[in-house]
Amino acid sequence: MKISDLIGSATANTFRSKTRTLLTILAIFIGAFTLTLTSGLGTGINAYIDDTVTAIGASDVMTVMKTSEQGDGFGTADSGPAEYDPDAVSSGQPGPPGQTVVALTPADIDTLADIEGVLDVQATRSISADYIQVGDGTRYVVNVGGLVAGQQTPLAAGAEPDNSSSQLQLALPTSYVEPLGFADDAAAVGQTVSIAVTDAERTEQVIEATIVGVAEETLATPDGASIVPNDALTDALFDAQNTGLPAAEAQRYAQASIWFDPAATDEQISALKDRLADAGYTGSTVADQLGAFRTVIDGIVLVLNAFAVIALLAASFGIVNTLFMSVQERTREIGLMKAMGMGSGKVFGLFSLEATVIGFLGSAIGAVLAIAAGTAISSALAGGFLSDLPGLTLIAFEPVSIAVIILLVMAIAFLAGTLPASRAARADPVNSLRYE
Repeated sequence: MKISDLIGSATANTFRSKTRTLLTILAIFIGAFTLTLTSGLGTGINAYIDDTVTAIGASDVMTVMKTSEQGDGFGTADSGPAEYDPDAVSSGQPGPPGQTVVALTPADIDTLADIEGVLDVQATRSISADYIQVGDGTRYVVNVGGLVAGQQTPLAAGAEPDNSSSQLQLALPTSYVEPLGFADDAAAVGQTVSIAVTDAERTEQVIEATIVGVAEETLATPDGASIVPNDALTDALFDAQNTGLPAAEAQRYAQASIWFDPAATDEQISALKDRLADAGYTGSTVADQLGAFRTVIDGIVLVLNAFAVIALLAASFGIVNTLFMSVQERTREIGLMKAMGMGSGKVFGLFSLEATVIGFLGSAIGAVLAIAAGTAISSALAGGFLSDLPGLTLIAFEPVSIAVIILLVMAIAFLAGTLPASRAARADPVNSLRYE
């Protein structure tokens, strides 16, 4: 009997007992459906995190801060309050009000530039804006973000601020478009806004800038409250904010960005972090900063996949039971096949193929329905409470992943079928023909 004949015979024999086979396929379907759906969930969210990493930072850039023995400046319940540090500046990061870090100075920038593996260094200038306003309209609190070379801003309209231009430009968060009085994202492009900062002499200074783009909200900017200025606007705001400060006081930075070889391996990046640590600095890439999100998502997907695998293992017992009963019912048929010259190997292969066909049908149906359900759920959520995260496809499917899942389920089904198939292969043809 040829392989094609074995497959055809196995497929036909699978539905001899339709009810029993359908119940077994249903059990496999549940596991395959869950496994496909959770795999799609992990794929969709991790893809969004990868897009966010690309959007907020180049892969060859690392954020560096000075290592502080005082932690975050607040102390702990056990150690009590932290001592005052005259070299501390505002961290510029989300957290408790007044959170500080040890300031970087021009000497620190020079030290960083001399560390092996550092190609370039740029101090990050922290700007605290008072408000943003259009004409005489309502004033709104706003943060001032920033980009380094290689970063991209996900845009809903317009273009990115041009760092080579002498014009004062910014990308406005989409959440500010309607409050500032613009009809839509496109209508905001080309309009002028006023940004106020308070200098060291407690004088309010107002800088006017042009909106060249409207930025979408991302995983990295969930508050949606940071404008993205070009270099010219950053210079203007920074100079205005530091009016009245001695130069030594103005040149104090919460953090800096360093560039390293874009082709650097994970081991080389880790070695660079170690050299920074030895010099008294802490470095982290954008991927490091978003690593916690990925870890949580991967953990959730792993737990859900564990439940799916448990369902598949339970279904495998159904396969064993189905084939054992099939072997029992077809004892005389097995004896006849062996009496006519079919070897034990082909008998084993026939029943193993029946198990594999059951596994294929259950996994394929489960995968197809999971894709349909996942696509519908993702579309519904994207238009609902996830609409503030444009670009997020919560549940996404990759053909390779789907194929792997189907093959995995088929492998489990094949292994489950080996025990009854082995029993059929060992059957004595004489005794089988006498079986009643």
